Amino acid sequence: MMKERKVWISLAVGAGALALVSGVVLPIEKLLKQDAQPSADLGAPETVSSKPNTIGAPGKVVSPLVAQSAQQRAGTLEAVVNKRDASLERNRARYMLASDLVAQGQGEKALEPLKNLENDYPVLAPQILLKRAQAYQAAGRQKDAIAAWQEIVKQHQGDPAAAEALFLLGKNNPNYWDQALTQFPAHPRSLEIAKLRFQKNQKQLPVLLTLAKYGVDTKGYTQILDKLTSEFASQLKPADWDAIAFGYWENLVYDKAAIAYSRAPQTPQNVYRSGRGLHLTGTAGSEARYQQVVRQFPKSEEAGLALMRLASLADTPQSAIAYYDQVAQHFPSRAAEALLEKSKKLDTLNSAKTAAMMRQLVLSQYADSNAAAEMRWTYAQDRAKAGDLKLAREWAAPILKSRSKSDIAAQAGFWVGKWSQRLGQDEVAKEAYEQVLKQHPESYYAWRSAGMLGWNVGDFSTVRSLNPPVRKPAARPELLAGSDAMKELYQMGQDRDAWAYWQVEFRDRTNPTVAEQFTDGIMRLGIGDNLDGIYMVSSLRDRETPEDQEHYQHLVQQPAYWQALYPFPFVEEIESWSQQRQLNPMLVTALIRQESRFEPNIRSSVGAAGLMQVMPETASFIATNIKLKEYKLDDPQDNINLGTWYLDHTHQEYANNSMLAIASYNAGPGAVGGWVSKAKTQDADEFVEQIPYQETRGYVKSVLGNYWNYMRLYNPELSQRLSQLS
Repeated sequence: MMKERKVWISLAVGAGALALVSGVVLPIEKLLKQDAQPSADLGAPETVSSKPNTIGAPGKVVSPLVAQSAQQRAGTLEAVVNKRDASLERNRARYMLASDLVAQGQGEKALEPLKNLENDYPVLAPQILLKRAQAYQAAGRQKDAIAAWQEIVKQHQGDPAAAEALFLLGKNNPNYWDQALTQFPAHPRSLEIAKLRFQKNQKQLPVLLTLAKYGVDTKGYTQILDKLTSEFASQLKPADWDAIAFGYWENLVYDKAAIAYSRAPQTPQNVYRSGRGLHLTGTAGSEARYQQVVRQFPKSEEAGLALMRLASLADTPQSAIAYYDQVAQHFPSRAAEALLEKSKKLDTLNSAKTAAMMRQLVLSQYADSNAAAEMRWTYAQDRAKAGDLKLAREWAAPILKSRSKSDIAAQAGFWVGKWSQRLGQDEVAKEAYEQVLKQHPESYYAWRSAGMLGWNVGDFSTVRSLNPPVRKPAARPELLAGSDAMKELYQMGQDRDAWAYWQVEFRDRTNPTVAEQFTDGIMRLGIGDNLDGIYMVSSLRDRETPEDQEHYQHLVQQPAYWQALYPFPFVEEIESWSQQRQLNPMLVTALIRQESRFEPNIRSSVGAAGLMQVMPETASFIATNIKLKEYKLDDPQDNINLGTWYLDHTHQEYANNSMLAIASYNAGPGAVGGWVSKAKTQDADEFVEQIPYQETRGYVKSVLGNYWNYMRLYNPELSQRLSQLS
């Protein structure tokens, strides 16, 4: 008989007053030392605008070498080059070897593998010429380098490699820079030119527009937009305002974005955002903009959303109900949500009978909706609190069986299992846990379900001590969008060059396809922009059109999607300090992912810094304890050193209970100690659900959910077990 596992422990609450802003733990064992095996080749990807069919790893020789240093892979590359065949892998090896040699300053030696390579490897002919020019430079042959750049401009004037050549030639002839700005305004080198010219003269409208349209990640970007809108407003066209609005929106300056969107082309999205920007900043006028969306674009999805916003802003329940009725009548995808909100307004009007009818309508006609899931879960929790576990289970069970995409489904399924165990129905519990693992394998509750089933994944009190083996994919995934040249560069780890191509090729940044957005996320991860890279991939789930959802649903079946969401930056630092602190490296990875998305230079609004978001005063305390005289919080080594010490400290304070240690990392030991002393339950899962701070409650689930995802993706035994279950 399966028994419910009790993981609650008696705690001696420490009196320390340290606090760190929450972070995410990184799950890594001896990642670089594992004998990795390539994923199965799932076939060739589709083109930029097509539905993604496959994301496969090539499983070739060169791509797996990307993770190695130039010294580590030199022998293998030379062996492939010396085979003297005409294979793609040999061409790749020649290019990668030459790149490594150039980076090491061995220009003359790099010229040998590049000899006539453009004839054998035409897809990268412009880049090979560029690499040859770099080799000439490294060898001190400047005239030959200039000749190579000129050849690129002449023979490959439409290729992004020409932008690099134009930049270098333009150092002595500004006409080349003019050409680069005209032909390749989005190329990183063109943005560099624009920044240099802006520094010399800040009143050049074309330069400002180039930076506004393509330099969203530029330091001081919003100040550039401010200058444009304050000094050149009368000269700006609607398309310019569109780019400015998007730039403000991406940088979360919503009030200014709202103004810019009102002057951009009046599309449903632009008009809606002009209202939403005012709404988010509490600025007057949002209702009028929402009304404009409904009036001007009555059948658009934005109109339905605008009606929901208008209902939330309505002065009276009756006015709100009128908006909800419009939504329910004209926007089927939002009808359930509108009816549920309508029922809440009816409750305030003491129309209990009509409110109950609305809720019953949601449950009967929209059983698979998120609104129905929300209602069922509320009822289930109420019954559980009253001690009626059988009725609580009856309310919760349909949520897991429905097609609802709500995050509540995994939570409900897990608690169906817990309640069933308490009712002595172990087989029902086992079925519920397995359903959570099948239908919501990425969730925190999948981890808890696996633990309840007796899988060796750790629980709250044992996670710290685990040191699970990890196998990282040997080869890189195939990209879904972009040119063949860009894809080749990416496969060889030439990420900056591939990124330059992508900047030129990525045309519609405001409305990318699923394939383009996924590719953009992958490319950002390649250049170390982990925050935006993970965001670009994770936000694909918010796509709403049926076509986009179909593409997304196909994408999430591919390992590359999940591997992009749970990457492995700073492996060596995390592995080293995790070992020294005797911490599960996957837990540390998971915490860092939650805290900073692996960004060394990130700062929170309260001053927490770096990968593990260490507060300066906490860092000072730790440094004194470990006798660290000098440190920099934006240095990954120092930051992970300090952060892992503190994570070890919180574990020690709570008898190695990782749930409480993680909560303490986020909220501080004083708060957590108070919660423990006042806890009305001895069940750890119930305690998590009752954590008073919503942020900390979500943080604990996110960190441990991250840990689980690293485990399920990269631990061979667990991956195989989940595959068999599915």
